[in-house]
Formats: sequence, C-alpha cells, structure tokens
Amino acid sequence: MRTKADLISDVSILKRKIRAGLFSGVFLLAGSGFAQAQSPARTVISINDHWQFHKGRSSEDTLQDKWQMVQVPHTWNALDVMDDAPGYYRGVGWYKKRIAVNPSFRDRDVALYFEGAGQEAEVFINGKKAGSHKGGYTGFFIPATAYLQFDGKDNINEILVKVDNSYNENLPPLSADFTFYGGLYRDVYLVAADAVHFSFDAKGSQSVFITTPLVSAGKATIEVKGDVSNKSSALRKLSIVTVLKDKKGNQVSLQQAKLTVEPGKDASFRQQMPAVRQPRLWSPEDPFLYTLSISITDAATGEKLDELTQPVGFRWFSFDGATGFHLNGKPYKLVGASRHQDYKGLGNAVPDELARKDMQHLKKMGGNFLRVAHYPQDPSILAACDELGILTSVEIPLVNEITESEEFYRNSLDMQMEMIRQNFNHPSVVMWCHMNEILLQGRYNNDKPRQQVYLKSIEKLAQKMDSIARKTDPYRGTMIAHHGDFEKYRQAGLTAITDVVGWNLYSGWYGGKMEDFPSFLERHHRELPNKVLVVSEYGADADPRIRSFKPIKFDKSVEYTTRFHQYYIYEMLKRPFVAGAMIWNLADFNSETRGETMPHMNNKGLLTADRIAKDPYYLYQAVLTKEPFIKITSSSWIERTGIADSSTGLCVQPLQVTSNLDSVELLLNGKIIGKNAVVESLTAWSVPFADGKNKILTKGYKEGKWYSDEMDINFTMIPYSLKDERYPFRQLNVLLGADRYYIDQNRKQVWIPDQPYRAGAWGSLGGKVFKLTGNTRLPYGSDRAIAATDDDPLYQTQQTGIEQYKLDVPQGTYELTLHFAELQGGAVKGLVYNLENSARTEDSTSRIFTVLINDQPVLENFDIAKQYGVATAVSKKARIDVKDEKGITLVFKAIKGEPVLNALQVVKMD
Repeated sequence: MRTKADLISDVSILKRKIRAGLFSGVFLLAGSGFAQAQSPARTVISINDHWQFHKGRSSEDTLQDKWQMVQVPHTWNALDVMDDAPGYYRGVGWYKKRIAVNPSFRDRDVALYFEGAGQEAEVFINGKKAGSHKGGYTGFFIPATAYLQFDGKDNINEILVKVDNSYNENLPPLSADFTFYGGLYRDVYLVAADAVHFSFDAKGSQSVFITTPLVSAGKATIEVKGDVSNKSSALRKLSIVTVLKDKKGNQVSLQQAKLTVEPGKDASFRQQMPAVRQPRLWSPEDPFLYTLSISITDAATGEKLDELTQPVGFRWFSFDGATGFHLNGKPYKLVGASRHQDYKGLGNAVPDELARKDMQHLKKMGGNFLRVAHYPQDPSILAACDELGILTSVEIPLVNEITESEEFYRNSLDMQMEMIRQNFNHPSVVMWCHMNEILLQGRYNNDKPRQQVYLKSIEKLAQKMDSIARKTDPYRGTMIAHHGDFEKYRQAGLTAITDVVGWNLYSGWYGGKMEDFPSFLERHHRELPNKVLVVSEYGADADPRIRSFKPIKFDKSVEYTTRFHQYYIYEMLKRPFVAGAMIWNLADFNSETRGETMPHMNNKGLLTADRIAKDPYYLYQAVLTKEPFIKITSSSWIERTGIADSSTGLCVQPLQVTSNLDSVELLLNGKIIGKNAVVESLTAWSVPFADGKNKILTKGYKEGKWYSDEMDINFTMIPYSLKDERYPFRQLNVLLGADRYYIDQNRKQVWIPDQPYRAGAWGSLGGKVFKLTGNTRLPYGSDRAIAATDDDPLYQTQQTGIEQYKLDVPQGTYELTLHFAELQGGAVKGLVYNLENSARTEDSTSRIFTVLINDQPVLENFDIAKQYGVATAVSKKARIDVKDEKGITLVFKAIKGEPVLNALQVVKMD
C-alpha cells in the first residue's frame, strides 16, 4: 500500500524538477493568459513564492510552527483525497505573505489578481479587509492601493487570504463526480497601472473585448469595446490607439479614437477597425494568430498610460441540425475530449506548463476540440488552444442540481458573467455552456407537484443564463449537457433553450448495451431535427493495470474500453448531424467519493493521471491523424505471463495494433506471423509467445514508404504441468472470481485468472464466482474501495463456497500467500453519477471457516469481518516444505456460512 510519505515524495520530486527548470517556462509571465497584459505602462508581478499556510478556522495562531512555507499554486487537498479515510478536508485555510511594494507605485493604481481560489476567498491587506470573491474557478481583482504602505520601513505589507472550500448550498457546484479542492491553486499577481488605465473589472476580466462581426476569405472586420478608469483627480483627455499586426510584426490595421474621462469615473469606448483584406484564417490545421495592441495615451502629451495585447484569430462558424458544425464555410466534425484540471500528486495546483502539455497531448492525438469541463480553467489552457488550434467550449460548475434561492441564482449568474468576460477574447471558444446533467440528482421524487416547481426553477435559471449569454456574446453558440434521459430533459423544457444540445451517453457502460448508442442519436435527430447534437460525454473506465482477453462491460479492462471507443467514434463519424464527439476524459482525474478498482479516481481518461497514454489514445491517433500511423496498442504491457501449450511449450495470446493504413504485418522475433487488413483502425493477431524476451515488430506500407512500431515483451511462462522441466516452476499469482489479468506495476508481476483444477497443474475445486445480488452492472466482484491496499483488484473478486485449492508443485520449499476481503455488509454510499448504484445497506454475511494446508491448520475459526472489518485487505502467509509428489492442497472447512478466497500467490523459495 502506498503511504502518505510515498505521495509526498512523488510531489517533492515533481516540484524539484519544476524549480530546476526541467519543465521549461513554468514561471514565465508570458505563459499565463493574465500576464499577457504586461507592458511598460503596466507592471504585472508574480507573487507566487514564499507564502505561509495554515489550515484551520482561525488565523490567530502566534506559534510559527503552526504555519508552513508553501509555493502558489497550492492546494491543501493534494494528499488527503487519496487516503483510505472517507472524505477530505473541506473548510478554511489561511495564506499570508509579506511583500515590499515599490515606492513609485504610490501614484499608481495597484491591485492583486488571483487566477483562482477554491472556493470562497476573503483578502486582507495590513489587517484590513480589501475584498472577497465567491466561486472557485474564475479570477478576480482585489483593489489594493488604499491598503498598502509605500514608504520607508512601512512599505513591508502583509497579505492575508482566507480560503474556504466548505459545502455551501448557495454556491455551485453542490455535488459532482470530481473533487472540490481548496486553496490558492492558481497564480497570484500584483498589478500596478497608471492612474488612468483599462479598468480592473469587477468580473475579473481585462475590460477589453474583441469581436470579429464579419469574416470571410475576402475580408474581416474587428470591433473593440473597452472600459477605462480615471483614478486621478483631474479630467483626462485621452486617445485610444488600436493596432493589428501579423506574426512578422507588420501593421495590418490601425484605428484611433478620442475619449474624455471625468475624475474618479469610468468611461467606455467602442472602435471599428478598418477591414483586413484576404485575412489568413484561423483553423485547427492553421491556427494563425494576429496580435492586437490597445493603448491609452494622453491626448496632450502623447504619453502612453496603459496597453494591453490580445491574440486575434479570424474564423467564422455555424451550427446546423442536419449537417452539424461548419468552420470557415465547410462542414467540420468536432472531435476531442473534456478535461479536468488536476494532476497526480499535485491535486489541482498545476503549473501552467503542465496544463499546456495537456493541450499538446490532445493535439498530438489529432483532437480539434476541448470541452473545458465542468468549470472555467487556468488561463493557460485557452491560450494554448488559441496557439495550437483547438476549438473549445467553456462552462460553469452548475452540475447535478440547484438550490432554489436568490443567492444561488445570483452566484450562478455571476459565475457565468465572469466566465464569459474573462474568456471572451479567445478565438478558440465557440460555445458557452450553462449546465451539466442538471436533472441527474433527482429531488422531490415522492412529491410530484413540488418536483414540477423544482424543474420550473431549473428551466427559468437556464433561460436566464441563455439570454445573458446571447446578449453578452451574440457571436457564439450556447449549450447544456444532459445525461441520457431524453424524455426527462425534453419535458423539462431544457432541450429547447440552447443552440446546441449535448448528450452525455454511456450505453454499454453504466447501463444498456453499446448498440443503444446509435439508436439514441437517431431518436434525437428524428424528434429534435432542428437542434444541433453533440455527444458531450462518452467513455468507459480503463484501469491500465487490468487486461482481459475476454473483455465485458464494467470489467475495467483496457481492452473493453478500446472496443467501446472504436464503436462510438465510428458511429458518430458516419452521421453528419452529429456535430461533435467529446471524449470523457482526456486524463484520469480525482473523484474522492469513488471506489472501484482505483479508489478516488475516475479512470475514463485516455491518459493516466500522470499523463501516460492508454490504448484508446492510440486508437484516436489512428482515427484522427492525417499522417500514416501505426501503434501496438498494449505498448505499456511489457510484462506478460500465461500457461504454456502442452505440446509446443508456447503460449498463444492476442496482440492488437491500431493504424490508419489499409493493412499491417506482424513479426515475432523476426518471423512473420501474418498480414492483416485494418478494420475501423484496429486489427489483432494470435501471437505464440515464448518464455523470456519476445521482440514484436509491426509494419505497414504506403506510398513508397514503410511505417512501423516495435516493442519487447518479457514473457514469464507458466508450465502446463508444474513439474515440466522445460520451465522450472518459479511463481504463480492467481486472481479468483475474475476473468481478467492484473498487472502489479510496482513489483513487475502479473496476476492471472483462476482455472478449475487440472491434474498436474493447479486450480480451485468447488464454489462459484462472487457476484453482488441484484446488481445488473457488475459482471463479477464488487466495486467497493478496499482499505489497507493499493492493489484493490486483488481483493474485489473472490470464489465463494470454495472447498479446495490444489497446486501440483514439485518438491521444494514454498511461500504461500492467501488474500482475503469481506465484500458484503455495511453501508454503501450511492454515487450520483452511477444511475444503477443507489445508496444501500448490504446484508452482512456471517462467515467463519478454517483453512488447512497439507492437513495442517493455518487459519482456524477465521472470521474476516469480525477481525478486520468489511472491504479491508487481509493477507496471510505460510511456508510449506513439499517433500513428496503430492504438492500443496488447501482445504477450506466451513464452520458458518461459506469460505472465500480472493487471490493466491505461491513462490518457490529454493
């Protein structure tokens, strides 16, 4: 089991790499969306370093050891969301920092800018409250000038920030399948501007908004709106100068306007730029960006007072119910993924460079779309999408349910306006999203009249949000993402509100079968023909440690998930009316309340939490990339094992390859195994592996050039007969009650499925595979988190009613380890995302049994639940000397209930 010390070590190593510069550009101001505002007229200083942190309700502790030194970005939940204890700290954390402020800033307007604080923040400067913010996913300014000391020894200023991620019924999100981290988890800046400057927007934006009302291949127009603040005591006559330049720095368009601002007031301006002729259009294939500089100068002296720069991409797009999405006048299928903002060992306190790398992973996969879900994310994400050519949608964290209160509505609308204003200028953004699966958490199910009132409240809020979005930004589409209850959302009126209707569909995973998926698509197109359809979520868990040669729904195997994605993507590609396919998710992410094979993680990512590619990622590369591509999908599965054929001594196992070539050939140790046609980007061979190293080469030919991929597989052969001298017996690792393989990556060993006992070999006698009563989703075993281990799959399946286990090993000394867990009994928390898994109290199973090994009792009156509790890993070891030809026989004697065995390992010691 990995301990908290292990996790701290992982994080420390990563942070050392970041400090050492191994992640280039992490601390460059230009890498942040906010810091693009930097100019000689405006100073933007990162103040991420040397904060002190204290967790607790009060900040009054005077003992210095109550505070720890941290660097921002920081979250206090990086570790506790992964431990065995249920829940994680949701409460108050305090951050404080002392800064010296340049005395020259006395005559400037100074503010603090926080890119994000989870989820409520109060900011104090020199002991006085300077401001506050609600909402954990958008940035905010805190006016600072009136609270700062600028002169002499008194120019040392203390900033104190109270951050609170407690549950608040009036603050979205209320519930969701992700973790609500606390902390100052994004960058913090000190901003100093002239007394006359672009306003520090109350909604956290740069106060300059760029639109391109008319774009075609022949010409493009730009409109610029903005707000200017005059903090001086005199009336100011100003000139607003806006310049558009191409990548070479050539001036493309110029506009100037006069503006007069009263003392202590704000004023707005609006400019129409001269049209750009034959603009170079922005697209995922050619993400060409112009640069727009907007400056304020004193009309009398010509002095530049403030300046902002923003990227501009010329593109036009439209949505159509029959033909989907169109970009720059052509039909364009949106295919990409959603993203959560956390990273292994860091929580959501992720440096900008790692966030940008996520977008590089998506681009390399061939994706052209990112659903920024389920909340606005770090500014570096959309900046990277602009630069790389990834179209996006952005949404607020209105997930699962609402609270019917004026405060909740106000907070939701504030979040929406902050989201739109802060992300307005990104050419990559094509949609604003209001809600996600808002009817999933049912309320008032036993009071239908009251439920109708609740549904009307949701519809009213959705209508209000859509109206605001359209008024604030008439050039982009709107969307709500629904779970797969078609009739429920239509009756609630939600499918009629937005331009685009998103469906989160998991047929063949949480319920139903894969073949239900195209039927749903056709129903939407038939019954809502004028509404644009996107599949806003689809996916299946893929625990990279679990493999299966007989994959079935919910076995968590990578093989089942690969087949799932292959089926879904091709069903969508063949239907023009499906505008977009948004994979759930780009990478595995934390969801503290989840159990399953990797507790606290949602394993639907195409990448692991530390961004290692899984098989489906390569499948999408084959489907989406234009260049010839070929990849052995199980390239990370380098340690394999299996049972030798009794005659050949080899073990035949499938090996899968993904490619966009017409056919590929596979060679094993230089010998041709065969040439296969590629069907819907996949093909497979039955490969006869030998004991030891097996060199795999797969290759294909196109237009005069060979393309290939290769890997080495270390194969540990299990002899057909354990006394076969060709393969001296060494070790056997067996999973009971499962038809899947488990890869222990730390120990580099593989656990294989059990088999019925076969003379000369090994296997179980008696009993049956454990399956939860009344659960139609799980094929076998339990999805409960198992305490005291990180190898949960070893303990989540079992053989119940087992009578014997026999191993016909040769003479020698062996270490035998038996693994147990009681899988029934106690309360099981219902998870809202899982439609078939409501909260329940499982019947306790009273079982007491004795285990004998070669007639010697090793466990007597063994009561797992009583001694260790439910869903807790238990391992028992024994050493056995086999001095005859009878091998090892385990006998399970029932005293009460049925004996069980979850897994077994036998190792030859001599």
